Amino acid sequence: MLLIGVIMIWVSSNLNWSKENWHGIIAVDATGYYAYLPATFIYKDPNFQFLDTVCRKKYNHKFHDYEYRVLNNDRLTNKYFIGTAVLQSPFFLIAHGLSFLLGEDSDGYSKIYMVLLQIGTVFYLLLGLFYFNKLLGEYKISTAVKIFSLIVITFGTNLFHYVVEEPGMSHVFSFSFFAMFAFYIKRYFTSYKTQYLLKIGLILGIILLIRPINGLIILSIPFLAGWKNLKIGVIKAVGKYYFLAFSFFIILLVLTLQPLFYYWGTNEFWIYSYGDESLDLLNPNVYNILFSYKKGLFLYTPVYLMSLFGFWTLWKKNRFQALTGFLFLFSVTYILSSWWQWYYGGSFSSRVFIEYLPFFGLLFALFSQSIWRMKWKRKTWLGVILLLVVVCQLQTYQYRRGQIHWSEMTEEKYWDVFLGWKKVFGTNER
Repeated sequence: MLLIGVIMIWVSSNLNWSKENWHGIIAVDATGYYAYLPATFIYKDPNFQFLDTVCRKKYNHKFHDYEYRVLNNDRLTNKYFIGTAVLQSPFFLIAHGLSFLLGEDSDGYSKIYMVLLQIGTVFYLLLGLFYFNKLLGEYKISTAVKIFSLIVITFGTNLFHYVVEEPGMSHVFSFSFFAMFAFYIKRYFTSYKTQYLLKIGLILGIILLIRPINGLIILSIPFLAGWKNLKIGVIKAVGKYYFLAFSFFIILLVLTLQPLFYYWGTNEFWIYSYGDESLDLLNPNVYNILFSYKKGLFLYTPVYLMSLFGFWTLWKKNRFQALTGFLFLFSVTYILSSWWQWYYGGSFSSRVFIEYLPFFGLLFALFSQSIWRMKWKRKTWLGVILLLVVVCQLQTYQYRRGQIHWSEMTEEKYWDVFLGWKKVFGTNER
């Protein structure tokens, strides 16, 4: 994992820390996630007026053109939720202190803040990988398969892009806490130690504070627990209800940060900041979110698809976990694809699945483990997966260069630029 961290810092520094590239470390949605920090610690401005007076006027950069503020009762507030900023805050405060010591602008938007934010994203990546590795240990996955799985989910999916290219987005932070949640749920339902409920409460509170839709993760509990352990674990939790009650109290305590900030800026404890944007559960786009040329998860990041072979391994060992795992991921896909804009604006692949990588990664590891001792199967699997990692990296590069458009891809456009075919062979034909 240390080597992964070094690689991520090296790539990030080459892409973003030179010239004027650091301005893009937070862009679009990420400007809203981050804005809570300068609003609270520097400007004491819960209505985010500094977007006009500082960001746009002083820096005058295209990345500050995005409007993340919404109007409520004639007062501006942030469209996005505060959880990502809470997790970024230690790195923001370090940057703020260093800006004074080094004589840089202490305005929240100078280079030192942006670099520290990206370092923070790498930290949360490594934290997520650490807990993902511990989760695999709960399933008795071998060291070799663990290492292979860590490499594949880091470099063979859109997780890589959202660490090095769009580190201010919420997905890497959610991934980290999803991995923690999965590990502690698994640990609780194998040990029945009720003190784990307190940790689960804190983790779940942060998960919800990042994005409320992240609450779908609770659907994973039957899958992670298994039928017998689920029954015993629930009985144990009810028996020591004070642990369970305090766990819920911790969740509520964490979640109060959002209404308190709303009240500071608007004199209301709750607002729906997304306006007309909502779920339409009667019109899901399951096929599109998974397979379409516009943003298909399995098309642009096929490792997700290959991980589903893990259901076959689970089916042979524990049909309850196979069924509940499938229902969990299908339910998540159905609901996420029911958002009014199912492709979620500009993104590489379907970015909303990054947080669920601990579960796809677990399935991937389970299947890999099942064939690891069969030499020819292992070699074939390794060859196919490493090829798909290369494909993902090539398409990530093409996305970064603008050859894969952030929201307007079609079948014709996709095959026109597929893996740089035109550039390599000098032809306009597919």
